[in-house]
Amino acid sequence: QLQASGGGLVQAGGSLRLSCTGSGRTFSNYAVGWFRQAPGKEREFVAAVSWAGGVLNYADSVKGRFTISRDNAKNTVYLQMNSLKPEDTAVYYCAADRWGARSSESAQEYYYWGQGTQVTVSS
Repeated sequence: QLQASGGGLVQAGGSLRLSCTGSGRTFSNYAVGWFRQAPGKEREFVAAVSWAGGVLNYADSVKGRFTISRDNAKNTVYLQMNSLKPEDTAVYYCAADRWGARSSESAQEYYYWGQGTQVTVSS
């Protein structure tokens, strides 16, 4: 089970940190990805991290602004979002991939999904 948190309302240029906390002893074995879905748009990949944190992957739209990291001792993956833009507004979801060595961009590779947290960036 995954629990995403940390969303909120922020002005353009501001920052937020999202957290994805997993339950169970196997969470640290999974790769974790963040996806987002804006109203009327398809879900899109944001960032992903392998089980040990060594393989990172970012969407071009967030490179240089977002940083994904994980603390396996806390069963938590973070998404630090800086320099937020109105187009970052979406519901953000975290998901776990049982193939922990990769950091896939494909939502189909992810088996477990959290409930989502709303991020709203005002202009």
